[in-house]
Amino acid sequence: MSEVNLILELLSERPQMTSSEIYSAIDYKKSSRTLNRLLEQLIDKKLVEKVGVNKGTRYSLSKSYGILHSIDLENYFEKDIDERVINESFNHELLRKDLYQVDIFIDSELAHLATLQDDYSKNISQLSEQEYLKEIERLAIDLSWKSSQIEGNTYSLLETERLLKEKQTAAGKTKDEAVMLLNHKDAIDFIVENPDYLKELSIRRIEDIHSLLTKELGINRNLRSRRVGITGTNYRPLDNEFQIREAFNDMCDLINYKENIFEKALIALVLISYIQGFIDGNKRTARITSNAILLANQYCPISFRTVDSIDYKKAMLVFYERNNITAFKRIFIDQFEFAVKTYF
Repeated sequence: MSEVNLILELLSERPQMTSSEIYSAIDYKKSSRTLNRLLEQLIDKKLVEKVGVNKGTRYSLSKSYGILHSIDLENYFEKDIDERVINESFNHELLRKDLYQVDIFIDSELAHLATLQDDYSKNISQLSEQEYLKEIERLAIDLSWKSSQIEGNTYSLLETERLLKEKQTAAGKTKDEAVMLLNHKDAIDFIVENPDYLKELSIRRIEDIHSLLTKELGINRNLRSRRVGITGTNYRPLDNEFQIREAFNDMCDLINYKENIFEKALIALVLISYIQGFIDGNKRTARITSNAILLANQYCPISFRTVDSIDYKKAMLVFYERNNITAFKRIFIDQFEFAVKTYF
């Protein structure tokens, strides 16, 4: 076990420890100064917090630890579905309290994202409106393809481009697959043409996005009133329509309260999926809503083109089961960087 993991495991069992107590308990082989630097790094990552000064300084796991500590996905999913220790039921406190108290991105991540956003702003300022819309169309095709692929759609990227540009369906594919892709393009066109639509998040506006994405697919527009299950996990979403609406209201309040745009977009991406407010189309709605928040604030939208579908689903399952956002945060940062460098 690494030194970091030893410290974190120790503090989970014995909070409020001094550095000398930690030093002795883990039988640290390096200097006490090196240990203190390591503790400061964990504080910077928002995993550990300290109280007191000088010899009275004590360390504990932070309130952010459960949400932000790193989880090894390969090891996590080596355990069978029934062997994993998880939060089986919906965590209301996550929306009402925990995420209010947590800064999801550490300073170095925010600095990196801010540099990328500056590059995006600078680059699009040099594009004509026609050039900008051409890049948006390219991103929209990629996003429609990848978002649909994550949901099991079998269209290739080239087949998707032909469908969205020329309305030519691919041989051997179902009608629903084509409709799913065309709906994505309609939803993306809508948020591009109405950039202020999700400046302020509301249930009605999320339902509007969901309606665009699911039209002609036999999926009810309204929030669901019956139970749904999720393949691959024992996490059970809410099954009461009143509670689902309450959770959506809590989520909208949280996102509207947050000031950092990257936090707003990432929280929408995970929480719409976590609540599972619709019979189907939740993750699609989450991806388009997240992009609508970025566009509403003149931030670069994301296509998710290079994300592995299995990695995406695993990151989502870890959030369902442990309310841990770290794996999804890595996906978000990587895909934001890809979008800035690829399209603009």
